Amino acid sequence: MNDGLPDSLIPYDEIVQEALRAVVGRVLRPVADTGALPGEHHFYITFKTQAPGVDIPKRLMERFPDEMTIVLQNRFWDLSVDESLFSVGLSFGGVPSKLVIPYSAITGFQDPAVRFELRFQAQDSPDEPEPHEEAENDEVVVPAEDGSNVVSVDFKRKK
Repeated sequence: MNDGLPDSLIPYDEIVQEALRAVVGRVLRPVADTGALPGEHHFYITFKTQAPGVDIPKRLMERFPDEMTIVLQNRFWDLSVDESLFSVGLSFGGVPSKLVIPYSAITGFQDPAVRFELRFQAQDSPDEPEPHEEAENDEVVVPAEDGSNVVSVDFKRKK
C-alpha cells in the first residue's frame, strides 16, 4: 500500500524514540525531588549495559553483558535526574551500587501499578543479544499482560 512513497529524509522514528525516552525523565524527576514513589507506583527499567554513557559496577557488567532490568520500588537512594540520564543507588546481593543510565540506553520502561509500558527500539548491533537474568535488586511483581496502557513503538524502514 505504501510502495509508492519515498523513504523519508527526516529521521521521524529516531525523533519519536528520543521524545518517548524523555518521558522516563519526566516520570523520574518528581520521584528524585521527593525521594519517594507516589502511591503504589514502581518502575521496571530495562537498558543496554554496553550503551555509551552507561556506568555500572564491573560485577554487574559481567553478570549482564547485554541488557539489564532494574526495579525502583522499595530500596533505592540518591536518585538524580537530568536532561540526558539518571543515576540511582541500588543494592545487588547486599552490595550497594551506583548506576548511571542515559535515556538513550533504555529499551523498556514499565509501571506495573497502572499497567503502563513503553518499549524502545534497541540500537542496531551485529550480534544477537545473549539471554540475561533479571536483576535481583527488588521484589519482582509480574504485571498483567492484557495490553492495557501499553505503548509499543516499532518503526520499520523500507529498504
